[in-house]
Order: sequence, then structure tokens, then C-alpha cells
Amino acid sequence: MLQSTRILLIIGGGIAAYKSLDLIRRLQERGAQVRCILTAAAQHFVTPLAVGALAGERAYTDLFDPQSEFDVGHIRLARDSDLIVVAPATADLLAKLAGGHADDLATAVLLATDQPILVAPAMNPQMWAAKATQRNVAQLMADGARIVGPNAGEMAERGEAGIGRMAEPLEIVAAVEAIMRRTGPLTGKRMLVTSGPTHEPIDPVRFIANRSSGKQGHAIAAAAAAAGADVVLVSGPVNLPDPPGLSVVKIETARQMLEAVDQALPVDVAVFAAAVADWRAQRPSETKVKKQPGRTPTLALTENPDILSTIAHRSAGRPRLVIGFAAETDHVIANAKAKLAKKGCDWIVANDVSPGTGIMGGDANTIHLISAAGVESWPPQSKDDVARALVERIATALEDTKR
Repeated sequence: MLQSTRILLIIGGGIAAYKSLDLIRRLQERGAQVRCILTAAAQHFVTPLAVGALAGERAYTDLFDPQSEFDVGHIRLARDSDLIVVAPATADLLAKLAGGHADDLATAVLLATDQPILVAPAMNPQMWAAKATQRNVAQLMADGARIVGPNAGEMAERGEAGIGRMAEPLEIVAAVEAIMRRTGPLTGKRMLVTSGPTHEPIDPVRFIANRSSGKQGHAIAAAAAAAGADVVLVSGPVNLPDPPGLSVVKIETARQMLEAVDQALPVDVAVFAAAVADWRAQRPSETKVKKQPGRTPTLALTENPDILSTIAHRSAGRPRLVIGFAAETDHVIANAKAKLAKKGCDWIVANDVSPGTGIMGGDANTIHLISAAGVESWPPQSKDDVARALVERIATALEDTKR
């Protein structure tokens, strides 16, 4: 619950602004006190009157409002809150926040606050995928902002679909609740988790991938957030909801994953649970490769970057604890020990993913934790239980390094 939690909601100028009206009500249902700021663009989609009526007090719109600025109102708004939520956060608002602009009330408050910031992006898929937007998001996460969404789906524009829909109000509420209750053994620690497969295109409709559901990686990210960590989850294509209370970066390919990992650093702990494709097509076709009688096309492959080894072997900026995964079908422990030595990481979480085990895509797991100290074989348990146990071990290891 959010009883007496003071939330400042900044509404940006996108079609998703109508969802902010429901978000106000959902937060109030849980006991939160909600104040609102509307950008100039937001007022084209929802009115200050409607927002103020739902919030129970006037909505703020103007940096130079004489009714509030006589007592430096933007500073007061920045400080008199426990959390600031930006929903929807447009591409323009993200760029201003990342760049430290303060040319209107919303950006001035965001720059002046020392409270947590939760951002819910919403924009056209092409705008979300743009390199400038991704740089801005990476900068915001490095600065400590939390990100919820965006989701995949249909856009307001006819015929447009992809990643860019604002997270639903209840998803944002769940992220708020997770942030406000965040205390635990990893409080104050920053953690990176990779999850899911990568998709390496052969042509516009075919790709190379691994059979990863992302369930274990997502469970680890959720458990770390529940333990108080500031978590960045870099996820390949999965059919799973985003865990609440953490920042999620969605990628497709191994090279995109490495770039997202680089942008998320520095962190205290990095857990590489993703099943990254070892190879990609050397020259993906821009058009669908057609089947021709009597002719089998040749697929030339090239090696993908080794993300785990790249980060583990860094001399500067290496996380204090680097953890890899080894999904094996035979000689599980021997192969995991060899991987530990080759990759240069601190721990390897190894499991047998032979078809008969049901681990790949299933809800249970049986792991062996490989480190310089030896091998620990854990009993079969749910992937959520594996995640919680691993996070407990991580917290203990970080505490031990202080002594």
C-alpha cells in the first residue's frame, strides 16, 4: 500500500496522457496523495481542470505562475514528494531530462529533486528505437531513474505497432509500490541482469535463436529488486511481463545486448542469464530468401560478441561480482568449470537443459553453483526459489568483500 505516500505526477504531451487520469485514481485507491504537473503539450490531450478534479487540488502548469512562485514553488514541488512519476514520458521530455534542461515547470522540478524518479515512456516505435532516445534512456538509468515499459502493441496511429505503448496504470502502480517498499540486503546496490534469447536475423522473417523463455533471468531481476537493489534488466524477446520496480531495456540481437550492457554500467553485480546466440548471419538478406527447387541456400555465419567474457575481463569498471550461466546437455559440471576458467567470471550457474529435464521453458530448475571455492549442487526447486536463493548468496558475497 501507499498510505500517505506523496507522489508528484508529471503528465507529458502524448496521446497516452488520457491514461494518467486512471493512474491518479489507482494511486489514490492505495492511499497515495497525488499532485500533478501538466506540460504545455499535455494540455492538448487532458485539461488541468480534469486532472485537478481527480487529484483533489489544482494542477500545476506554469513555471512562472505568480500564485505559486512567490515561495519558489518549483523547488517546493520538487522537495514535497516521496517519488516523482513521469507518465507519459515523451521522447522530448526524456531528452530534456537526460540533458538537464529546466525550461518549464516539469523539467525544473525534475532537475531540482533529490527524490526517486520513475519514468513511463510512450511514443511511436521508431522514436523509441532511435539511437538518440536509447542514449537518453541509458543516461537516465545511469543517473538513477527507474523505467517502466514501454510495452509492445498497437499505436494510436493507424497501422503502427511495436514497442512504444505506455505501461498500463496498474503496471505503473506496481512499480511505484516496489520502489517505495525497497529495503533489503541489496539496498544501495546496483545490479544488471540479462535474460531471454537473442534473435539474429537471417532475412526479414527468419532468425537464429536459442530456446530460452527468460523465466529464470526475469525471476532473478525481480528477486534482486525485492531485496532492495536498483536493477537494470536487459531482455531479449520474451513472452513475459516486465517485473515491477526496475528498469527494463528490450533488445533483439547480441550486439544490441552488449551495447545495452555497456550503457548500464557501472554496477556492483552483473548476472548474465541470457541465452545469447553464438553466431549470426554474416550478411542478412534484406528480402525474404525464396525456396527454389533443387537449390539449398548457403548461410554464412560469423561469431557474435562474447558478452560475459567481455565484461568479466575488463580491467576498469568491472562489476565486483560477475555471474554467468551454463546451459549444458552433457558433462554439465565439467563444462561449467571450463567455462568459469575461460570466461573469467566469478561464478557459473550451471544446469542440464536436455529435452527430458523440462528446464528450458519450464518453471523449475536444478542448478550447480560453480566458483573457485568448488561446486554446490542445489536441490530441484522453482525458478523463483532459485532466484531468491541466488540473490541471498549475492548479498552475502558482497557483505563478505567489505570485511
